[in-house]
Amino acid sequence: MNRFARSVDTLSEWSGRFSAWIFFTIGLFITYEVVMRYVFTAPTVWVDEVSRVMQIWAAYLGAAYVLKHRKMITIEVILKDPSSIRRRMADTLAIIMLLVFVVPAVYFGFQLWLKSTLAGHTTDSFLGSPKWLTHASVWIGLGLLALQSIVELYRVWFAGIQPSDYDQIADSY
Repeated sequence: MNRFARSVDTLSEWSGRFSAWIFFTIGLFITYEVVMRYVFTAPTVWVDEVSRVMQIWAAYLGAAYVLKHRKMITIEVILKDPSSIRRRMADTLAIIMLLVFVVPAVYFGFQLWLKSTLAGHTTDSFLGSPKWLTHASVWIGLGLLALQSIVELYRVWFAGIQPSDYDQIADSY
């Protein structure tokens, strides 16, 4: 399980950093669009759609990274001690609820991606981008989130790693 956990952690770390670069690139594209539109009065056709597709990918790819580092929104007033049984139970319930959503989303997201890929569906825009491009982000990003959820569930009960140790784990890669 440790080898599996390290592999998933590495993949989540990579996808999170890649996601950050995607957001940075979106910022550059939008800046370019603003300059072209308002300075040169020559708006682009591609920036809007490309930026939206990139935002979808960045959001889905970043989810596993956020879970790995335990940076999701949590309320720690009552459950401050991460080693207490109450905290472990709360973390377990949260991860199970996450998996209840994520696993069907991966399944149906893959079905939607497969259908749009085989049918050759495209967007109704000037670019006419293939829809599989956005549909793939759902099952790939949430699939990685599901794998990271399994690793985190293992850590809660068996690995004994506290949430404060997550940043030290990330730095070791």
